[in-house]
Amino acid sequence: MTDADPQIYLASGSPRRRELLTQIGVRFRVVTADCDETRHPGEHPEDYVLRLALEKAQTARAALPQHEHRPVLGADTAVVVGERILGKPADLAESMAMLGLLSGRCHRVLTAVALVATDGVRTDLSESRVTFRTLTRDECLHYWDTGEPRDKAGGYGIQGLGALFIAGLTGSYSGVMGLPLFETGRLLGQAGIAVLPPTPSGAESLASEVRR
Repeated sequence: MTDADPQIYLASGSPRRRELLTQIGVRFRVVTADCDETRHPGEHPEDYVLRLALEKAQTARAALPQHEHRPVLGADTAVVVGERILGKPADLAESMAMLGLLSGRCHRVLTAVALVATDGVRTDLSESRVTFRTLTRDECLHYWDTGEPRDKAGGYGIQGLGALFIAGLTGSYSGVMGLPLFETGRLLGQAGIAVLPPTPSGAESLASEVRR
C-alpha cells in the first residue's frame, strides 16, 4: 500500500515485504538502501541480521531530506544451518548445494527488523525453525527451472512452490517470508504508528453493539 502520504519509509525492494506491510494496512514508500552485506569475521548470524537491518534503515534515512520526520523500516533475513548463512543461489550448482543441505533436516530462519525514528532506534528479531522433507535430485533441478529460488535467501520461497518441501514450521510464517509481522507491528506501535486498516462503517457499528 504505497501512498502519497506514507506513514513510514521501507528500506527494501523486496516485493514480499511490500505485500506484508500492505497486509497490515501500513502506508509506506520504498526507498533504496545499498549496503555492504559482507559478514564480519566471527559474527554470529543473529548479530549479522540485526546489523544489516539497522544499516539498511540508517542508510535510507540518511538519503532522505533533513526535514523528513517519518520513520524508516529496514529488515534482513538469513537462512541458517549451524552457523552457516545461506544467501541467494547464484547458479544451478549453488541452488542444488543449498537444497541438498536443507533436505531432510531442520534449519533456522532469522529475520531482523529495525525502525529508525526521530525518537530513537528500535530493533527486534524473529527466529523460526523450518523442517524440510527429503528432496530428490530431480525435484531440486525442476525447482531451479521454475525460477523461484533465484532471488530467495536459502534458495527457496515458503510463499511459493517451496512450500511443497516444508514438513514443519515453528515460529513466524511472515518472518520466513522476510518481514515478521508480530515484531514489525510491535515496533511500529511503539513509535505511535497505527498498524490496522480503518474499520469499515458497518463493522464499526457492529463492534459498538458488541461493546455494549
